[in-house]
Amino acid sequence: MTVEYFEDFTVGASYETHARTVTETDIVTFVNLFGFFEPLFIDMEFVKNQSLFGSRIAPGSFTFALAEGMTIQSGLVRGGMALLGVQEMKIPAPLRCGDTVHVKVTVLSKRETSKPDRGIVTFLQQVINHKGDLLLEYTVNRMIRRRPAA
Repeated sequence: MTVEYFEDFTVGASYETHARTVTETDIVTFVNLFGFFEPLFIDMEFVKNQSLFGSRIAPGSFTFALAEGMTIQSGLVRGGMALLGVQEMKIPAPLRCGDTVHVKVTVLSKRETSKPDRGIVTFLQQVINHKGDLLLEYTVNRMIRRRPAA
């Protein structure tokens, strides 16, 4: 699904990444690497008996990082020059151990810049699990390389 240049994006177009199943090892590695040492992520007795979730969940930042990685791996932002910012992020449901997820990427808008080698594309990115539940939704601006002049 490689979309290499700014000119290749069409407002309203949607793309989907490949799917990936999240394992307990994935979550535990992320929690340990980045220091998310709160009971919700490291104490399974707390999770079973006191949390709202009853089973292992991933931190929201894990879900975001996974979505960004899956988007990059898809080739969709191959011409990406910079991630300019996340405008809005919602986490309506947790990513659970065993969820198989994919990212739906929709082009919301695009605009040229004063520099002829780049443009700005705004995307809506949605992480959806195998049950069709929306787990994460965010709007992001990316600087994308323009097609070189002939």
